[in-house]
Amino acid sequence: MQLNGKQISHLRSLAHHLNPVVSIGNAGVSPSIVAETDQALAAHELIKLRLPAVDKKEKKSMLESLAEATGAYSVQLIGRVGVLYRKGEKEQIAL
Repeated sequence: MQLNGKQISHLRSLAHHLNPVVSIGNAGVSPSIVAETDQALAAHELIKLRLPAVDKKEKKSMLESLAEATGAYSVQLIGRVGVLYRKGEKEQIAL
């Protein structure tokens, strides 16, 4: 999935008011986290994630691996909060 700059900006603005729906612990990306994220993406298309307090490279790696495992696009990573987007069967967000 490729998104252009305007689409990413639009998704970031939509995600601003959202609360994290998935929290990743120190154990990292486990099969249960992947399943929970997949369900959340199916229901909402755009979700926020709470990541553990590790260095930035590890957080980025966790977010990217979770995006790859769920077929989503990594929109943003700020501090301990990441944003993922995956187009749903019934499109809720028009890009």
